[in-house]
Amino acid sequence: MQSSSWAPEHSEALREQVVRGRSYGEAVDAINAKFGTSYTRAAALGRGKRMGLVTPARPDNSSMLVPRAPQRRRKLKRSKTLKPPEPGRAKIIERGGEAPPTALAAEHPEPVKLRCVGIRPRLVSLLELEEGECRYPYGGDKEGEAISFCGHPCFRGSSYCASHFHLTRAPADESERPAGPFVLRLIQAA
Repeated sequence: MQSSSWAPEHSEALREQVVRGRSYGEAVDAINAKFGTSYTRAAALGRGKRMGLVTPARPDNSSMLVPRAPQRRRKLKRSKTLKPPEPGRAKIIERGGEAPPTALAAEHPEPVKLRCVGIRPRLVSLLELEEGECRYPYGGDKEGEAISFCGHPCFRGSSYCASHFHLTRAPADESERPAGPFVLRLIQAA
């Protein structure tokens, strides 16, 4: 099937470039420069395949192949909250002579500082929740536990009340904590 997006002179130029031993990347660069087109390497590969062009075989002599530069490994920084374990107290998994920071067990980890709001939620089910009421979820942490919602009037431009709106916007001075996995379950009201 002949592609309508490749002009015949472009296809012929691709054939000439590949016959000369150029890679498809080099061939498409030459075609784009000559004709003012903007073909990609992938487009040239596809066109070459449809035209039945055969690329030259790779050299058998491995000395002609250019090796890739080795990738540098980043050195992981240790967390300020983790202390190195005392000898014999924690097992360290060695990986290339260094232990990853997650393998270091802190004897007394610092407790996570939780934020809370001074509001008493109405604990409305999803089916009872009206438009314009706060959709901040409560519950659902344990298996089979129902999820309910705050239900107070929403803060303008948000789906949360003013207290929950400000709770969900972290202050700039707080460190960013990774969010844990969570599951929302739809429940059927009785």
